[in-house]
Amino acid sequence: MNTDIYKWGKVALIALTAFLAVATLGSLKHLRAIDPAYNSITVSGRGEAFAVPDVATFTYSVSADAATVDAAQGQVTAKMDAILKKLKDLGIEDKDVKTTDYSVWPRYTYATVYCIQAPCPPQQKQDGYTASHSILVKVRKADDAGKALAAAGAAGASNLSGLSFSVDDPDAVTQEARAEAIKDAKTKAEALAKELGVRLVRVVSFSDGADQGPMPYYAEASGRGGVADQAKVPTVPAGQNKNVVSVSVTYEIR
Repeated sequence: MNTDIYKWGKVALIALTAFLAVATLGSLKHLRAIDPAYNSITVSGRGEAFAVPDVATFTYSVSADAATVDAAQGQVTAKMDAILKKLKDLGIEDKDVKTTDYSVWPRYTYATVYCIQAPCPPQQKQDGYTASHSILVKVRKADDAGKALAAAGAAGASNLSGLSFSVDDPDAVTQEARAEAIKDAKTKAEALAKELGVRLVRVVSFSDGADQGPMPYYAEASGRGGVADQAKVPTVPAGQNKNVVSVSVTYEIR
């Protein structure tokens, strides 16, 4: 009886070993079939999308010199309130006007003092205070950028700078460029598979990278129209933005 048990146990062990070997080989074969390192091709694609900017931003500041801090701040506040009113009259909302800096610092003058034999080092003397207030403005209608610049300048703004144009919904432009890049990659993959005599099975790897192109604008003086105390409105064409997306796609082939 012990001999029979031993015999059947040995048979069962052999059968189990054979089963595990077959299962292991099947698993390895399956892994080999889906691993991108085997039986795969990788192609790249490039897509472009263009959009006319619909939003403009720029910065400006207001400053004033006075004998006291209160006086300097009062002058700056009066100028700033006048500018903000002009911007509001153009339809620019409070949420699109943001303070980026507010500073007050002492002013100094230097006087040359003559000594007995030669001029002495210049003597520093405080001569009042300077207050400055800087603002970032977002114009949600790019066509109104020139009007906003003219209005701010006519109302007392200085250091008007940083004008730039952008698209309010850049994701939509990126998605359009990505779709073109994927289409380009698929076309290349199908052509390559045909040349190799293989069949595309499925995508096993994908990556992309978006490159936001430059946002050009071209500014030149113009005499068309006038707002804000007869200030001339500058012509500031927004140009066209280009968004480029590159993709890399790996296909399993058979």
